[in-house]
Amino acid sequence: MIKNLRPAALVAALLVVPLAAPTPAQAQNRSASAPAHGRSAPVQAQNRSVQTYTVPIEAAVHTLPIAAEKREGYQRTSFKHWNAGKNPTDGCNTRAEVLIAEAVDAPQILPGCKLSGGSWWSYYDAKTITSAAALDVDHMVPLAEAWDSGASQWTAERREAYANDLDVPTSLVAVSAASNRSKADQDPAEWLPPTVSVTCRYVSEWVATKLRWGLTADAVELDALDQLAQACPETTVTYRPAP
Repeated sequence: MIKNLRPAALVAALLVVPLAAPTPAQAQNRSASAPAHGRSAPVQAQNRSVQTYTVPIEAAVHTLPIAAEKREGYQRTSFKHWNAGKNPTDGCNTRAEVLIAEAVDAPQILPGCKLSGGSWWSYYDAKTITSAAALDVDHMVPLAEAWDSGASQWTAERREAYANDLDVPTSLVAVSAASNRSKADQDPAEWLPPTVSVTCRYVSEWVATKLRWGLTADAVELDALDQLAQACPETTVTYRPAP
């Protein structure tokens, strides 16, 4: 898939990014382990068994392997989702588990894991959402993009694991349906969150997901990520390679 870089949008983001302000914290904070800020040399987490790494964002971007994208053969059904989640006996699928974990105000969990009430912060567009039905659970790196970037060569089991990744807080994120559908399957060369102040966070989480799953980046994407990383000098990328 050939990408069209949008210079005006990218330049606008680069001009504003250094002034970025933090977004409201989430209750039951799944993003608590999101990338920390502050430049440091690459480090491995103290718990060596989990193999978690934190690196400056520019170094992380330069770690991404470069390869042309290949969309041939892609079908959304190649990534089984949503599956039964972490606890197959509780009746809540992966989507519901993300919504429960990321709620600012916890929803009531009704029979069949139907969610009633609650509120969520959609960080892409800085909106409070008060209905689970108005939320999408976004794959940070969309399924089609993952396919283009190497997942086409995976087994069906690995693609299912990717599509339902609850082991890190940045792979799946609850956001407004409108912002998720605006993003669609675009990478950061084509789309960035409309809330410019979260650009560094978004790029960090995008790169972390690609590194976690060993996905590649094409030349246009890599160039955009490099420009964005330079505008986020205090941002780091934290990732744990997937099994």
